[in-house]
Amino acid sequence: MGPLIGILITVLVIFLVLYLVGMLPIDGRAKQIVRVIVIIIGIISLLKYLAVF
Repeated sequence: MGPLIGILITVLVIFLVLYLVGMLPIDGRAKQIVRVIVIIIGIISLLKYLAVF
């Protein structure tokens, strides 16, 4: 049950951060870069919970 809760929290945090990045008053190129970085960090975190790393 523990890893499932960790995965759920990670996904919720990723969506929250992506939403907040969308609200930032910066140009589109910078938003795109930040979104890609957040998604990569999120995927690495999810792989950690799935015991790949």
